[in-house]
Amino acid sequence: MKGLFLDRDGVINEEIGYLRHSADVRFIPGIFSLCRTAQKLGYRLMVVTNQSGIARGYYTEADFESLMQWMRDEFAKEGVTLDAVYFCPFHPEHGIGEYRREHEDRKPGAGMLRRGANEFGVSLTESVMIGDRCSDISAANSAGLRQAFLLTGTENSGCAGIYQEVSSLAEVERWLLEQG
Repeated sequence: MKGLFLDRDGVINEEIGYLRHSADVRFIPGIFSLCRTAQKLGYRLMVVTNQSGIARGYYTEADFESLMQWMRDEFAKEGVTLDAVYFCPFHPEHGIGEYRREHEDRKPGAGMLRRGANEFGVSLTESVMIGDRCSDISAANSAGLRQAFLLTGTENSGCAGIYQEVSSLAEVERWLLEQG
């Protein structure tokens, strides 16, 4: 079993900064086609997202869960099932109260990827990560994933680690099809 790990903001939807309302969601072109293809190829689809907006008090975990349920419903309308949504609501510097701490799930930590692998019996060495930040690449590399993709546009100076830079999700979809 293999997994496709997807960062949320900047990969699934356009980054707007602390997304909290469904009316503000703009899906990245190609996300539904990519996910349909990955599902057909046997990938489990898992969202792995840092959510420091919760830590900062901009919205609650319940607000996040509600938005993600709406997003899951939108994916379902497109014939895609998101197998899991993992999120880290903590921030070591900007968190408020119980949310002010470091946590293994917070990327660049690989906790969310390892949890997904354990819960779904996914082989990390056969799995893929798509992110738009260096922390996504670091998490993928730390977890030993087969391939990490960095979607251009967020990081201007590149990242440390092993990854392939892509300018669209269609490039990742082609790669998945070539791999079989």
